[in-house]
Amino acid sequence: MFRVPFLIAIALVIAFGGGIWSTLAALNATVGFGAIKLGSWEAFPEVQTAAADPYAKSHRANAGKLLYASAEGLVFTAAADESGARLSGNCSYRLTGHTPPARFWTLFATSPGAAPPPARSDLPMAVNSRTVLRDGEGNFDIAISATAEPGNWLAVPAGGTFRLTLTLLDTPTAGSSGLIDLTMPRIVRIGCGNA
Repeated sequence: MFRVPFLIAIALVIAFGGGIWSTLAALNATVGFGAIKLGSWEAFPEVQTAAADPYAKSHRANAGKLLYASAEGLVFTAAADESGARLSGNCSYRLTGHTPPARFWTLFATSPGAAPPPARSDLPMAVNSRTVLRDGEGNFDIAISATAEPGNWLAVPAGGTFRLTLTLLDTPTAGSSGLIDLTMPRIVRIGCGNA
């Protein structure tokens, strides 16, 4: 007597549960299409425009973040170093070079889910174009590690993976179709653990 309604209920739970799970997996898998990859860095220049694909629009709505218009800025992220290895809080890195032209830029580390990692407030959790020290040619050298370093230092939590976020504000790069010709800073692993 209850066999048929029970089987229908199980089928509906599987159908709705599977549909919700596959939708969330698709949204978490990518920000959208149209990524531009420059070395370790990746950007989605059309994610905040009207030409964004449906996945990008859904991701934007789900995140609830304020995004920059194409003339205001461009966000680059890096989850791996120059060798392709994932960025880890157990390792030390050097970010060297310079950014594309921008009036102002910021650099900070986030957890893989894009949330700021827990850290002590007295550590430098972000670096920007006004506070970074440069050499005579305008290049910078930023140490990225869990332990203090002299000069430019970006603190990351020990253990676990992280992602670097470089935001270029008021940049001609955002509206340019020639993003492929840009040079981005290099992320080089110095060592891991006690090595």
